[in-house]
Amino acid sequence: MQASKSGGVAISVLVTGSDRGIGLGLVKRFLELPCPPRWVFATTLDLEAKETKEIKDMVCRHPNLVLLQLDVTILESIQAVLREVEKCVGDDGLTLLINNAGIWLFEDLEKENAADMQTIYSVNTIGPLRMSQAFLPLLKKAARKSPRQGLSTSKAAIINISSSLGSMEVMLIWEKAQVVSYRCSKAALNMLTKCQSLEYSTSGILTVAIHPGLVNTSRNPYPEITVEESTQGIVNVLSTLSEEDNGTFLDWLGRCVPW
Repeated sequence: MQASKSGGVAISVLVTGSDRGIGLGLVKRFLELPCPPRWVFATTLDLEAKETKEIKDMVCRHPNLVLLQLDVTILESIQAVLREVEKCVGDDGLTLLINNAGIWLFEDLEKENAADMQTIYSVNTIGPLRMSQAFLPLLKKAARKSPRQGLSTSKAAIINISSSLGSMEVMLIWEKAQVVSYRCSKAALNMLTKCQSLEYSTSGILTVAIHPGLVNTSRNPYPEITVEESTQGIVNVLSTLSEEDNGTFLDWLGRCVPW
C-alpha cells in the first residue's frame, strides 16, 4: 500500500482463495510492502494440491505468512480458520478480510441449471456472507483498538472481490461469455456488500466491492490485464479508501462501477 488518507497499513490481512490467481497475487503484494502487515493469512481449499507449491514456498520465506485450509461453503472449516487466526491476532483483532474465493462455470442461459447455480452461489455469495459473519467479532476488535477516526482499511474492513460481469448496467463481455450463474452470484454479492456497509459501519468497519478486471489467470479465456497489474492496482486502491467509499463498487484503478 502507498501512503493513505488514513495513514498506515493493515496490521493483519486474511485473503480467501489465495493459492493462485488474484488471491495469490494479493498475498504477494502485501508481503512486498515496505512495511508489510504483521500477519498475512492465506487460505486454500486443498493444502496438498499442486497449486499450493508456490504459496508453501512463500511461507518458508515469510514468518508473518500463515497458510490455512478453508472451504467457505462449510461452517466447520470457517470456524477452524477463525480459531487459528484468533490465536495469532489475539486482542488486536483482524484488520482486513478479503473475500476473494470464487468459482464460475461457462454455461449460457439455455443450459443454466439449478444445481450449478446453487454451487456457484454457495461459494461466491454465501461464502463471503459466512466469512464476514464469522470474523465480525475480530473485525470489531480491530476497529475498537484502532486510534484512527472514520473508516479505512487500516482500521477494519471487508473487501468483497466482485466483478463487472455482475453489473446490470455494464453486462461485460455478454457476447463472449453469458456465465449466468456467475453474473447473478456477483450481483447478489454487490447487494450483500451494500447491506454490510450499512450495518457494519456503525462498528467502525468499512465494506467495499472491487472488480479486479478481466485478469489473465488459468481460468479466464478473455484476459485484459495481468495478475500483477490487477493486484497492484487493488492494493493501491485499498490504501486510499475512506468513509466516503463505504458501500461502493470500484474497479482495480479506483473507478466507480455501475451497479
